[in-house]
Amino acid sequence: MEITGKVHLIGKVESIGNNGFTKRLIVVETQEQYKQTIPIDFVKDKTSLLDSFSIGQEVKVSINIRGNEHQGKYYVNLQGWRIEGVGSKPKQAQEPQHIPDNNNDEYQDLPF
Repeated sequence: MEITGKVHLIGKVESIGNNGFTKRLIVVETQEQYKQTIPIDFVKDKTSLLDSFSIGQEVKVSINIRGNEHQGKYYVNLQGWRIEGVGSKPKQAQEPQHIPDNNNDEYQDLPF
């Protein structure tokens, strides 16, 4: 599943527990008629994927939906596993165009 929108917030890396588990939050605001601010967690080695993004940038985030139960209460969270920028793609280098030289032999037989 994918969510597209603008980055509203990027949290800091948090360490949870004693076994080295880390997570990092990003909040994406959708650009629908009724905008939604959607929190998405990136965990473990995926936390570094957020380093190259900034607030206000348009992104597409690939997510998995996770759910669990704890003491009779149910929880749902969205876990990101890929993120990419949307919109401003780098310009491709254009090949230089050949500009003919007026002194070139290929133009000697033209009527003007």
